[in-house]
Amino acid sequence: MASKKTNNWNWTAVFLWSLFAALLIGLDQWTKYWIQHRMIVSDSERVTDFFNLVVAYNTGAAFSFLADAGGWQQPIFLVLALVISVVILCLIAKNSSKPFLCFGLSLVLAGAIGNAYDRMNLGYVVDFLDFHAVNYHWPAFNVADICICVGAFIVIIWEFFRSK
Repeated sequence: MASKKTNNWNWTAVFLWSLFAALLIGLDQWTKYWIQHRMIVSDSERVTDFFNLVVAYNTGAAFSFLADAGGWQQPIFLVLALVISVVILCLIAKNSSKPFLCFGLSLVLAGAIGNAYDRMNLGYVVDFLDFHAVNYHWPAFNVADICICVGAFIVIIWEFFRSK
């Protein structure tokens, strides 16, 4: 199948990587739906000695940054997610011959859209994975957050080794 290219941008690759991102967005949304119908806010279910399932509503950014800002931050987070998504789609189109990079970018895309969907529809992001050691709890997170972190790590690794 021939790819549509404009200025060496591969839009077929954008479509395929977007499908991959859509699957991850679906997984993210399904897990958030599942946890909200299984538990209530502030509940905690011990799974292992270092991992709990919880339900937390995060109105802020990563690590609840700006969570107490009163709501003005929500439109900014949504616009930022939209801009990031457009930039990522353009990067995938331009770098379609680099599957490792496109994989990382599509993970970040999925995470950004998954959390933006929550913000737009709920006014907060649903977090539910709680890892802890002794009395220290890492801030709760979700599948979209995992996608963003793993994707960003892959992009950084790709950039590091590309420059060698």
